[in-house]
Amino acid sequence: MDDLGVALVVEDDDDVRHLVEDVLRQAGFEVLSASTGREGAEIAQREDPAVVTLDLGLPDIDGFEVLRRIRTSSDAYVVMLTARDEEPDTLLALQSGADDYLTKPFRPRELRARIAAMMRRPRVGVSSRTPAGPSPVAPAAVEPTLANTHLRRPLPVRTTTATRPDPLFRHGGLTLDPRTRTAVLAGRDLDLTRTEFDLLHALLRAGGAVIPRADLVRVARGERFREDSYVSEADERAVEVHLGNLRRKLGDDPRQPKWLITVRGVGYRLAPGTT
Repeated sequence: MDDLGVALVVEDDDDVRHLVEDVLRQAGFEVLSASTGREGAEIAQREDPAVVTLDLGLPDIDGFEVLRRIRTSSDAYVVMLTARDEEPDTLLALQSGADDYLTKPFRPRELRARIAAMMRRPRVGVSSRTPAGPSPVAPAAVEPTLANTHLRRPLPVRTTTATRPDPLFRHGGLTLDPRTRTAVLAGRDLDLTRTEFDLLHALLRAGGAVIPRADLVRVARGERFREDSYVSEADERAVEVHLGNLRRKLGDDPRQPKWLITVRGVGYRLAPGTT
């Protein structure tokens, strides 16, 4: 298995920490670990890991504070692992900069699959870790059934010319460039997270068609073409948080939306405008 760089496990429970370490080593990472939040934040700042798994309930400082400290210096993929299943904790974790979360007890294969999906998505600002081709964490090794996955129903794609398969997208003063992963609104660069950029890109590609919540979850995971992947209500709520953050950065008013329209009971679509 290829070396994917450093992964950091911040977990005070010995059994869980050893389990996560094993999962990440088998995936191809060099694994470092910490049993306290302060130690974990220090290692993250010193070692610049590619992936961090972070327990929410730590003995010294909680996972939210650790995440805040990590985000001051690192663009690592962060997966929150927590025994708490309260919705406010989940929403706060995503709003604070986590890329994903899992509730304990979790399935090791699911953790590995989610990390594989994240590693398939380009990193913002750290191009040296952006995979040049398919994810090094092979999906077939994560779940045997994934080897038979087919590209069955992609989201609608709007193209302007046959010679530019990945064009710029424009809408009401917004310009999005998928090649450079940049978004500019009225001459101002938008500071979007990976997930926010991917969701906005998908909505622009759809060209006004409604995208169901479940499909947006798969976009956020990097699983756009997999209709068979399980999507929970918690996953859909998490996407709603990401879309809420995206709305805020766009300066959008949900009561009079210029960008994102909620289609109740279905999903979201791009508001009409000059494209």
